[in-house]
Amino acid sequence: MPDSAELLPGTLDVLILKAVSLGKLHGYGVLLRIEQISGGALQIQQGALYPALYRLEHQGLIDSEWGTSDNNRKAKFYRLTVAGRKRLGEETASWNRLVQAIARSLAATPQSI
Repeated sequence: MPDSAELLPGTLDVLILKAVSLGKLHGYGVLLRIEQISGGALQIQQGALYPALYRLEHQGLIDSEWGTSDNNRKAKFYRLTVAGRKRLGEETASWNRLVQAIARSLAATPQSI
């Protein structure tokens, strides 16, 4: 199992948006999808996930509808809205810029400056 990584503040929302962008999921499915797409490095606690889902829905970034889960239980399924897709694009671009800047900084040597 890969080493786990600690979530940085503000990253849970974008991870949820990404997970939901890959297909309609119920709450626990979002948690499992984040774990899956991170290769097991990110494990989200349910106590953090559900308030974030509520917050994103309240902001209009995700929408929900009731349905039946694979184990035949009533569950709320989430999907990305147009506004959520736009925010995901913006956040992804921002994170990519930050990662590139940090990578350049960490690769600096006395000869490169």
